[in-house]
This record gives sequence, structure tokens and C-alpha cells, in this order.
Amino acid sequence: MKLQYSIIIPVYNRPNEVDELLESLTQLNGELSFEVVIVEDGSPNTCENIVRKYMTSLDIKYFSTENQGAGKSRNYGMQKAIGNYFIIIDSDCLIPKGYLVAVEKQLQLTYTDAFGGPDAAHESFTTIQKAINYSMTSLLTTGGIRGKKKSVGKFQPRSFNLGISKVAFEKTQGFSDLKIGEDIDLTFRLWEFGFETQLIEDAFVYHKRRVNFKQFYKQTNAFGKARPFLNNKYPGTAKITYWFPSLFLLGWVISLMGLFFNFFQGIYLYAFYFSTLGLHAAIENKSIKVGVLAILSTNVQFYGYGSGFLISYFSKKQKP
Repeated sequence: MKLQYSIIIPVYNRPNEVDELLESLTQLNGELSFEVVIVEDGSPNTCENIVRKYMTSLDIKYFSTENQGAGKSRNYGMQKAIGNYFIIIDSDCLIPKGYLVAVEKQLQLTYTDAFGGPDAAHESFTTIQKAINYSMTSLLTTGGIRGKKKSVGKFQPRSFNLGISKVAFEKTQGFSDLKIGEDIDLTFRLWEFGFETQLIEDAFVYHKRRVNFKQFYKQTNAFGKARPFLNNKYPGTAKITYWFPSLFLLGWVISLMGLFFNFFQGIYLYAFYFSTLGLHAAIENKSIKVGVLAILSTNVQFYGYGSGFLISYFSKKQKP
């Protein structure tokens, strides 16, 4: 099957990051042709001048719309694209040279109408960004479900690195109006229409994510609030594993309370877990500082997601 790729990039107030992203796209390996579709989502600080720099080195289109959110911007980009397979990338990503070759190889080997790829920390990232990336992707924190390994069951692509065929987009109408969890919502609708998804492990991107713990907390808290709504909307997709961050948080609180009653076993277990996690993060990133910060970012992640999940679950699963 001949695939024609359109890379869709929604943008809001990130001209410098778009510059880095587009520069990385000029370095892609292989002879595969692709177009780039930039959708400026009502940004006061636009990237139009940045895009002009790449008009001769990339097949690039630039559109500016009123602010409508990332999901609707992605849909707009796919409507304007000419390819038959869309690759959606967040503007805060860098693309490795072998990315598109990895996508093409896997889709020709085992075609699916949608795919997702993992993310990694680039050497240029700050220590906090590397720690956050570890917390979001490590087997010791998320169980590897975000792309570190083949996850149990069907893979749920994330919107920072997601591919979808034109046929599947037209059938599902793309992303909904959800502000958080819109990529999971799209995945569930793809499955309902009979489309398959897969993880392409070699199609990873360098995803900058949040630059501080306050932003990271707000993001994970929103993720936690979105999950009960999605569980309610798609009952067959709910899993006990979605409760783990909340149970981890409750166990942490109970263990701290146990200290008042000379019960130390809980704290010992958590100390062992965090020590192991910090050591593993330090070794993986070759940085003691990243190891220490990974302990902090994991606490932020579990507290943010776990508390958001509980609040949403017991407030009748309000739409995020």
C-alpha cells in the first residue's frame, strides 16, 4: 500500500519550539516524501515567520485559526492535508532521524489504521524534564504502558505522537471537544468502528513535556479527572490498573499515619520503592540529580493523577 504522509502540528504560542521541531524534520532519513501542516491555534505569539524559514526545505503549509483547542486544530489540519495517512506531533517534540522510516517499515509489515509511538528524553532537556519523562514512561511508574514495551491488551496511542489514516479520520470525525483525554476517546471510537491500533516502538519522539513540577501536577491531575469520565462513557474499557495511583496515594497517607502508632512497615516499603526508583532513574539517565528529581516527580505524578481520579470518580464523573 502506497502511503502519503501528512505531519499535522497544532501550535499555540510556541514559535521557538516549532523552530526546533521543523529543523529536526529537515534531518529525517530515507527517501519518503511528506508534507507538514502547521495549524496556529489563535496564538498571540505566532510562528509564521519561523515557518517561512523552512518553505524551501520542507513541503509545508501554514494555517491560522481562532483559538479552538488542540483537538479541533488537529482535525482542521487533517481536513486541509493531502496525504492518506496523518501523523500528529505536538509542537514541543523533536523528531529523531529514523522516525519516518520506522513508521513506514512497520505499517508495510503490519498495517493498522492508527498507531502510537513512545517518547524519550533528549540530552538537551533539563534535569526536571528528564525526571518527568522518566516518571511518565518507566516500567516502575506506569508499567510501560506509554510505550516502553508492548503493553497488555490493545495499545492506546497518545496525541503527542499518533498516526491515523484518512479513512479512519473521516469515519470517526477525528478528535472530540474534550480538553483532556481526547486521544483516548478517539482510540475507543476507532475500536468501535473496527479499526486496529498498534505501538510502533521504534517511532519515538523526544517530548519536552512540562518544564516544572507545578505544570506537571496540573497536567497529571487533569489526566486523573478525565479517566473516570472515559470509563463511564466506555464501560468495557475500565481497568483496575487505573486505580493504582489513587491506591498508591492512599497507601502513602496510611503509612505516614501509621508512624503515630509505631507502625513502620508501610514506610519501609515505600522507602524501598523510592530508593529503587531513584537508583534506576539515576543509572538510566547517568545522573544522580535526575534520580533524586525522579522521586519527586513520581510523587507529584501519583498525587496529581490519584487525587484527580478520586475527585472525578466521586463527583459523578463530570466531563473534563
